[in-house]
Amino acid sequence: MTFIALFTSCTENYSNGERIGTITQFSEHGRIWKSHEGHLNVTQTGNNSSTGFDFSVDNDNEPVNLITQLDSAANEGWKVKLNYHEVSGYNWFSNRGATDHFITNLTILDRTFAESSTKSKISGKTIDTIYVVVIGQTSFTTNSIQTKTK
Repeated sequence: MTFIALFTSCTENYSNGERIGTITQFSEHGRIWKSHEGHLNVTQTGNNSSTGFDFSVDNDNEPVNLITQLDSAANEGWKVKLNYHEVSGYNWFSNRGATDHFITNLTILDRTFAESSTKSKISGKTIDTIYVVVIGQTSFTTNSIQTKTK
């Protein structure tokens, strides 16, 4: 029984940190143990980067209202700061979550982040689209034109 207790839960606090970005995915997973999992698009200086951050909500220590805040942030496109702790070792049966990064706190940084990225002060419209198809190899020669100045 002690062997099972040791390997089904990771209790060691390996590291702490924070990540800033927008939550693009948040859902409930699992067949036996249901857990909440998400994906954060990490932002750098206001722009999205290609770096993603997968996280879980700890089933053994779920903060109050965290699930509803994460769900709202994902649906509304808010820019958030996620505080997390990482566990060392293996979460053998995924009873706490699918990842080793567990969210401890969420801070909303910008509720209008998704709106501001889609609205622009400079507007324009597409006039025409040109498609160029190049078939085979051809050689091109250019002639220079000289102009006289007065």
